Amino acid sequence: QVRLIESGGGSVHPGDSLRVSCTFYGRAFTDYVMGWFRQAPGLEREFIAAIARWGGTREYADSGKGRFTISRDNSKNVMYLQMNDLKPEDTATYFCAAINDREISARPDAYEYWGQGTQVTVSS
Repeated sequence: QVRLIESGGGSVHPGDSLRVSCTFYGRAFTDYVMGWFRQAPGLEREFIAAIARWGGTREYADSGKGRFTISRDNSKNVMYLQMNDLKPEDTATYFCAAINDREISARPDAYEYWGQGTQVTVSS
């Protein structure tokens, strides 16, 4: 069974940076495509970024292009999302997700496993 634990959320000001992490437990990390999603109250879960098993392919939603960077350290079983120039509209609960597949996906329903989420709040 796969278990995902997010960490690193918090409250920041507009323009600040923050890095959230996702630690993967239970199976071979390199068998899994990983993704970041977020959800604000009253809204649908939104794709942010995904990364292939060995990091060679990365995909970003338009909302994060140029500001967010997804990465993974397969030696530590950890995935990261570096967020720069944060805006109030980035406020949400951020979730990591995993799928045992070769191809990355932006669809939440493609992912098999989810973490519990970490809150990111951006306000002045």
